Amino acid sequence: MIELEKSGPIAVVGLCRPPVNAINQEWMARMGEILADLEADQGISLVRIRSLQKVFCGGFDIGLIRHHLESGGGPDAQISDTKDLQTLYFRLENLPQVTVAEINGAAMGGGLELALCCDLRVAADEAIMGLPEVTLGQVPGAGGTQRLSRICGKGVASRIILARDNVDGAKAEELGIVQWALPGAELAAWTDALVDRIAGFSAATLASSKACIAAEADPGIDGFALEMAKNRLLLETEETQELVAAFFQRGRDA
Repeated sequence: MIELEKSGPIAVVGLCRPPVNAINQEWMARMGEILADLEADQGISLVRIRSLQKVFCGGFDIGLIRHHLESGGGPDAQISDTKDLQTLYFRLENLPQVTVAEINGAAMGGGLELALCCDLRVAADEAIMGLPEVTLGQVPGAGGTQRLSRICGKGVASRIILARDNVDGAKAEELGIVQWALPGAELAAWTDALVDRIAGFSAATLASSKACIAAEADPGIDGFALEMAKNRLLLETEETQELVAAFFQRGRDA
């Protein structure tokens, strides 16, 4: 359903629920286990989320929604599931590690919301993305209205949600939904290189930088003061001191 592989500082989360990685209760339970593992693993600095299917993630299992509405569980049962998914996505968003979503195919509804929780998103030009909940008489409930508005602005969010306008990877890059888009045949190798480059940086520096970026959206945190506090802590570490010394050594050796 979802696989977790680790190699050095890199963890790869592989979505593998055929045929479209639809999200159900078992999927959420497994994702919760993986997040608990990552939250506790200080040796991991980067988490790569990718699909082992042709689709990145088709979103919430509509069959489960139908089951809730017809079985007597009703709206309360569906809202309970949506709250669980919201909680998972908050946990993913708040991981100390840098998160990279590799969008190889369609990312719809909860699948796009999954990608929006990640720090970095790279997509195949051909990948289709959208939040189609309006066609089912619903609102994107796992953070889509909030994160898409925050990342791309209200205009883009209104286009994607209210007009139910699906976009491909190339257009998603233009709109700021993803940071990079490239031909699907090049996606895996390009993301390999991106992941390796980021994982080569200091894990503590990455985590501190991520915390400072997140502070911009929190009115209760002085992001400028946090920058100073994080840098003070980093400057006291042997790792940062060695990196500074190595920089000057390279200059002398040039």
